Parts: sequence; structure tokens; C-alpha cells
Amino acid sequence: MATPKAKAAVCALTFGGLDPGGGAGILADIRAFSRAGVLGCAVVTTSTVQSTSGMRSARAVDTSEVEAQAREVLRVQRIGALKTGALGSTANVRALARLAGKHSDLPLVVDTVMLPTRGSARLLESAGMKALRDELLPRATLATVNVPEAEALSGLRVTRLSEAEEAAKKLLKTGAYAVLVKGGHLTGKRATDLLVCENGETVELTKDRLELGPTHGTGCTLASLIAGRLARDGAPARNFDALIDALKWAKRVHHEALEEARDVGGDLRVLFV
Repeated sequence: MATPKAKAAVCALTFGGLDPGGGAGILADIRAFSRAGVLGCAVVTTSTVQSTSGMRSARAVDTSEVEAQAREVLRVQRIGALKTGALGSTANVRALARLAGKHSDLPLVVDTVMLPTRGSARLLESAGMKALRDELLPRATLATVNVPEAEALSGLRVTRLSEAEEAAKKLLKTGAYAVLVKGGHLTGKRATDLLVCENGETVELTKDRLELGPTHGTGCTLASLIAGRLARDGAPARNFDALIDALKWAKRVHHEALEEARDVGGDLRVLFV
């Protein structure tokens, strides 16, 4: 008897840090991809020593190994979207920019991770910020930035929504298709994430601000929910309707997970999506 043909499935590929505690980095990405309905694949770019009490150290993986991991997965598997997180070194940023250029048909979500939620170790060296802004962001379908990251990359002060819009518009000039400035670091009873797109559209996504204890992996999870949904839907790299659909779905799932953030030991809660 012939073996039944397996049903085809789509994958999403993340590039990021390995968090042994499981709260953030590629392990959070994999959970989010699964929730979005795709198989999660991961290239380790940064090795860390951390737990839900914070990061002790981080070490960038050699660029040749990063490239070899990526080439093998992209050669064989049905990848529908790419997502980047903590890249660890300028060389890794540049390698990912080159790879994204070769796969420009795939949606790319760039989560501009620089520092951990807690701990003094950097997840991207200072020199890597320029490469991130000038070489990787131009390839992005969507860049997700929190307020400190928006300030660091744009050089602008961000204390209110109007300033977030100005920072996003400045980052759009890099060539990114869309920029999402997350409103968690701003003040007010409601938290507003602001999306600014190349086509001139500006969209506010507002939720009631939650009273949370210290939580970790929130940015990784949101960016990966978006990337996973784009992969599942077979979205083109630059399509506004597909991006908005993925973003609205991801925001709903993410908010529900924040409401149910779990204590797994240590000081930082984690999201189960």
C-alpha cells in the first residue's frame, strides 16, 4: 500500500537569541508561530545565560554558523515569512540584510531588540544599531519598535503619540514598508500602538492598559504572532491589507496572553499564547 501523501504546511523562520529560561527569544517565537498556525523554525544568532530573573550574559553566534543554519532551512522547507530579534553583532545584522535581499518575496518582521527586559548585557552591540537602521530596516515589511528603540534609531524624543508618529515617519525613510511604535512605555489609561505605512496610512491600535507585574518576552511574542500570521496567509512581502489583518489578529491574541501572563518562577512573568 502506498504511503498517504502528507498535507503540506507552511513554516516561519525566526533569527534570534536562545533564552534558556524559555520566556523570550526564539522559544517565545516558536510558541507564537504555533499559535498562528505554522511550523516554527529558528536560527540561533545569540547565546544567552538568563532566566526569568534576568540576563547574566550574551554571546553572538559566529556569522558563518548563522548563515549555514539559515541556508539549510531555506533550501529545504516551505518558509512563508521571516522574523528577526536579537542578532548579537553587526556582522549578523549585515548577514541577515543580505539574506533578506535574496528572499525579498517573503514578509520580514524586524523586532529591533537591543537590550533585555532585565540585565546589563546588550543583545546588539552599539555599532550594530547603524547597520540595523541602514541595512536591515530597508528590507522590512514591518519594524516593531518600543519607545526606547524608536528614540535610539530615530534620534528623536518620544513622550507622546504625536512624537511616536514623527519617529515612525523618520524610520520609514530607511525604506521599511511599515513601522509599528508600541505604546507600552507611554503613559495614560489606554495603551496605543501606532502603525505608519509607506502608503501614507496611519493606524492606531488601542487597548486598555493592563496592571501587570514585570513581564518578559512580550515584544518577541507580538512580532512573531504577526510574522506567523503573514506566513499562514501566504501574504506578499508588502501588502497593506494583509499586514493589517495579521496585526489586528496578533494584537488580540497578545492582549489576551498579557491578561493571563504566568508565574513560572523567578521575577518575570511569561506569556502563553
